Amino acid sequence: MLVFLKLGGSLITEKRQPETPRLEVIARLAAELAAVQQANPALQLVVGHGSGSFGHLYGHRYGTRAGVRDAVGWYGFAATGDAAARLNRIVTAQLLQAGVPAWSIQPSALLRCQDGQIVAGPEATVAAALAQGLTPVVYGDVALDSVRGGTIVSTEELFEYLALTLPPQCMVLAGEVDGIFTADPLQEPAAQLLATITPASLGAIVAGLGGSHGVDVTGGMRAKVLQALAMVRRNPGLQVVVCSGMLAGHVRSALAGQAVGTRIYA
Repeated sequence: MLVFLKLGGSLITEKRQPETPRLEVIARLAAELAAVQQANPALQLVVGHGSGSFGHLYGHRYGTRAGVRDAVGWYGFAATGDAAARLNRIVTAQLLQAGVPAWSIQPSALLRCQDGQIVAGPEATVAAALAQGLTPVVYGDVALDSVRGGTIVSTEELFEYLALTLPPQCMVLAGEVDGIFTADPLQEPAAQLLATITPASLGAIVAGLGGSHGVDVTGGMRAKVLQALAMVRRNPGLQVVVCSGMLAGHVRSALAGQAVGTRIYA
């Protein structure tokens, strides 16, 4: 069974404090992944993570996602990639310390885009790593773009591309809140959890889907739900689970197929 797991930037960093990782959260999540792999050795896992208060800070400052057109912009492109890689080293180190055979794959070395759309990526390297029993670790990163010069590719966009040749049975998106709600639960305590979302039910809930807390240059929650729905339409049988990584055991439960958070399917 192949599962894609994303650890959101708002989960593993303090998004309102520049370059501040949540080390205790990352270490606990690494232990949960190790426990899942020990319990189910047949599970193949691709881990991806957001850039949180690392890469998003520079990406927002230099407008990298929209394109790179001058020397200042290229400096911002390089600084964004460097910051994203710094967070990746922290995540990968914690996974290894927990016993996960985590191998970092730098997306920007292999990614190529055309006006924001991925046209080449790390799929062959990820597949080869899985075949050797490794746990590939990718992340949201910068990419060269034939139209924009440079851009930013989110973890969800990278997962969406990888799924074309490495279709997972499940994709788990772990963030701060435990699923998708009728409104922002961090601002409206009365917001209700949506146990399931399908293309048919999207229209009734889309108004409540806002952005993300802190700086996010890749679209916020609304974009992430729309991306998830697009993926389940293209990949029959795929289920996307949105859950909280702040609640101990929830990521482990999601990876084990237990009901947590919100399940998105076609």
